[in-house]
Amino acid sequence: MTSEVNELVKCKTEIEQKLDWGASESWQSIDFENLSQLILDDTGVSLSVSTLRRIWGRTEYNHLPSVTTLNTLAKFAGYEDWRNFLKTKKPDQEKTPDPLDTGKTTSKTASRMKLAWIFVLLLIVGLVSIFAFDKGEAQLNAEDFSFSSQPITSGIPNSVVFTYDATRAPGDSVFIQQSWDNNKRTLVEKNFHKHTSIYYEPGLFIAKLLVGDQVIREHKLLVPTNGWLGTIDGKDIPVYLKDSEFVTDGILRLPIPVISQKNIPMQPKPPVVTYANVGNFEPVALKNFSFSSEIKNEFRDGAAVCQLTRITLFTDSIPIVIPLSIKGCVSELNLLSVDHFVSGKKDDLSAFGVDFSKWVKVSCKSNGSKIQYFVDEKLAIEFPLPENEVKIIGISYTFQGTGAVQKVSLSSEDKVIFQAF
Repeated sequence: MTSEVNELVKCKTEIEQKLDWGASESWQSIDFENLSQLILDDTGVSLSVSTLRRIWGRTEYNHLPSVTTLNTLAKFAGYEDWRNFLKTKKPDQEKTPDPLDTGKTTSKTASRMKLAWIFVLLLIVGLVSIFAFDKGEAQLNAEDFSFSSQPITSGIPNSVVFTYDATRAPGDSVFIQQSWDNNKRTLVEKNFHKHTSIYYEPGLFIAKLLVGDQVIREHKLLVPTNGWLGTIDGKDIPVYLKDSEFVTDGILRLPIPVISQKNIPMQPKPPVVTYANVGNFEPVALKNFSFSSEIKNEFRDGAAVCQLTRITLFTDSIPIVIPLSIKGCVSELNLLSVDHFVSGKKDDLSAFGVDFSKWVKVSCKSNGSKIQYFVDEKLAIEFPLPENEVKIIGISYTFQGTGAVQKVSLSSEDKVIFQAF
């Protein structure tokens, strides 16, 4: 345990040296936000700001980070994974004095050595007290717990009733987490059996039952839309649109005057508009699918000059995210193809730079071994199909500013499963 704490400290030190932001004790909230984004860009894995703050000792943290978190930190530090970090980390510049050394040393030097080791031991004890495992937690058996959920209605927003049994948990640290986001974790009474949470956005979520920081039970939770859902991002709750406000003339389009009528300014920070349709069609397997639609971002003033846009294909696993922008802003794009992540800062995503003054056709399909992505009929990028079976369960379009969508089509083999406009 002590060695693991020591190695984590060394890994953090290498990250701090890489960043060159000065002493981590002086880092502000914005620094942890920037670090979270840098880690995502570099590794393709998102570590929340709250997780990073706990790792750097800003908030109480009673456990060592998970293996996934350790692997991500090691990768960001320049290693293949945590195991590789442990094997290949740089040796110490100077050998730490051995307090049991019987060699020739002066009494003054020996005293200093003893004081140094006392300080090191106190530091280790302090770190162990912060990161020590709960021995009882390590022995928990998932079969002693139960966890299920049931949405109350169809459509968004939607409250979900969680039913759980955690009476055999040691202590009172029992949590229900709505999704992957640690910020959506709620402390619940271990001797109770019901808890409700509200979901303001649709999608497939992984709900979790935790004891301490250990995930005991988890399951997939589909929160569907009732047909097409139009929203404008809000500070806490999205602004929900009536169908008549964004389904017009046989296409999806939110006119700027409708946004203005809701007292939402277009400047200096443009709004984010989303159209989503989730859980309303038969799931489509990625191994033999075809998707296409035409899209147009219709706002380019001020801070919306990049016309950042994305198409998301929700799956029962990690989603597909297809980004678009004007040609000059492709460095800001990030593409996700289930288990492949590409950053525009490290790879060439210029094929996803487009001219939004006209309709842009975006499509993707599988050919049995690969997923191929096309922009205006030209192959933009391709990836191997994921090894596991993955199915598409929903579609969404997101615009910086506002935009329009038409000719949506999703097929399985040669059969059209979903079509709109």
